[in-house]
Amino acid sequence: MNPTARHALPQTLDQWLEHIERVHPRTIEMGLERVSAVRDALRLDLSCPVITVGGTNGKGSACAMLEAILDHAGYRTGCYVSPHLLRYNERVRLARSDASDEDLMRAFAAVEAARGDIALTYFEFGTLAAMWLFAEKRVEAAVLEVGLGGRLDAVNAFEPDCALVMSIALDHMDYLGETRETIGAEKAGIFRPGRPAICADYDPPRALVERALEIGAGLLLIGRDFGCEAGPREWRYWGPRGERHALPHPALRGDYQVPNAAACLAALDALRALLPVSANDIRTGLLTAVNPGRFQVLPGRPAVILDVAHNPAAAAALARNLARLPREGPTLAVFAMLKDKDVDGVIAALKGEVDEWFVSGIAAARGGDSGFIREALVRAGVVVAVSSYDSVAAAYAAACDRAGQNARIVVFGSFHTVAAVVAAR
Repeated sequence: MNPTARHALPQTLDQWLEHIERVHPRTIEMGLERVSAVRDALRLDLSCPVITVGGTNGKGSACAMLEAILDHAGYRTGCYVSPHLLRYNERVRLARSDASDEDLMRAFAAVEAARGDIALTYFEFGTLAAMWLFAEKRVEAAVLEVGLGGRLDAVNAFEPDCALVMSIALDHMDYLGETRETIGAEKAGIFRPGRPAICADYDPPRALVERALEIGAGLLLIGRDFGCEAGPREWRYWGPRGERHALPHPALRGDYQVPNAAACLAALDALRALLPVSANDIRTGLLTAVNPGRFQVLPGRPAVILDVAHNPAAAAALARNLARLPREGPTLAVFAMLKDKDVDGVIAALKGEVDEWFVSGIAAARGGDSGFIREALVRAGVVVAVSSYDSVAAAYAAACDRAGQNARIVVFGSFHTVAAVVAAR
């Protein structure tokens, strides 16, 4: 039993989360030794097909589509994603519903009892708790999103039946390396010998391909082994097991969602013997998948678009999607980023789509202040109006006051930024 006495265990979910933050002195510490040791102490075995989803961008969307398709097919599905927008419960979903406080607290207590003197990071603790809950609920399919990288991420302590890498771009370079090659090698760490390995990046790093070949993974590359052709109203998928025609565009917005969906179908094709799904399951899943904060257009006027884009690749995708939307008035940006992100690259990708900036700091350990953002805008040569605020909520309120009915407000830069606006509405 852990030295923390049973009667002293936290009594609410918020207290548990505060406790978990104190368990390990560092927010991020790569490695599988700690989580593997506690996994073994818990005797964790999901005993169901597992799909692990990694990549720089597109992970959350793929998880949402896979979860929706599998749920509609009648499988009791567990889905683990991160981070959350408003409530921790969003990270752990059972049958497409957020886990309850009570279930999470029982899972946390089980991990606490098993870890002994092992200091787990916040993400490691949460990953183990999610897997414990999935095992207890006897889920029939598990969809797991990698938190950071792949090879040394806590999710990689659990064996996948199929692994997807959605895209490879420059992000988290302090931990993963300075080039797409080194980052690709890290992300390929979720591939397994003899098991399907899906890559949805049209320009995959050579290191990722070589890693798959080296271990004997069943590598399927988009554009070579599977792919898609999108029309204005429907799209076609092709892959090793044939074609699917007249597919509906995913409910998730963005020009990248059809390739993301194609990767999901390639994974489900590869797992057909373990997780058969029908054409109707696929159609309904694509139309009902939900992934808040990813090019999410809120109803009403002025239009409000939420996007957690926090690296240059995601910002470039956001810029493309904004350019495709009908535009009757100015675009106002509510913008805040963490200071360890590539703010210059994000601004460079989006500055051509923004007519006025409303910037603020982020109240988090790695949050940059509004001065940090303003300096980056100056470096980027932005000459349109820029105003600063003490909080994201205040920046958003000012943008709403400024916007006319035909304007659009784009909120981006971080999960923290989007979450603050969602909470303020």
